Amino acid sequence: MNQHILSTYDDELKEVRSVVVRMGSLAAEQLADSMRALRELDTELAELTRVADKKLDALEVIAENTVVGVFARRAPVADDLREVVSALKMTTMIERIGDYAKNIARRTLEIADGKGVILMPQLLEQMSAEAHEMIQDVMDAYVKRSADDAVAVWERDDHLDNLYDSTYRQILARMMENPDQIAVWSHYLMIAKNLERIGDQATNVAEQVFYTINGEFLEDARQRRNAGD
Repeated sequence: MNQHILSTYDDELKEVRSVVVRMGSLAAEQLADSMRALRELDTELAELTRVADKKLDALEVIAENTVVGVFARRAPVADDLREVVSALKMTTMIERIGDYAKNIARRTLEIADGKGVILMPQLLEQMSAEAHEMIQDVMDAYVKRSADDAVAVWERDDHLDNLYDSTYRQILARMMENPDQIAVWSHYLMIAKNLERIGDQATNVAEQVFYTINGEFLEDARQRRNAGD
């Protein structure tokens, strides 16, 4: 390749990375807005957040088209091939985060439209804070090319799962105590599940970041390391 072709190729790879980072930032913002709307029962913000998911969908299409262009023009191999394939997988995972945030906004509208006001369980606040930090931290790991930071995000999924279990038990108890409020508590229960799944997707992104950097799957690397201890 001459210098011009190499420069163009590098620009295309940077564009792929840029779209991934933009999607991650937008997904984190969407989650924060959806939870603020829930906390304040702000139906206008909930509706705006629900509609904002289209921006993520549009960015995913841009990422797909960019990656297809890289394949068509450059036939990437080795590290570059791993980079673009992992990036494409990450955009799908991040788009799913946006879907879960959209679901939270949609359920906020249902809660606000119901009879009586039941304040958001505090454990949901803890879950959303953890999920939001996981998104931000895994995108930082991607930008910095830090496998260690990706592993740190991956390991935090257990904490979010434990928070979900506690939230599930708390909401179930509220349902039993107040059977006339089951509809509202059911929405809160599904919101908790959405937050848990957001954590799962952030964990999946962490695995892809690790793979992009090291060329091996995180779980395999950990098993081999543990076997050598």
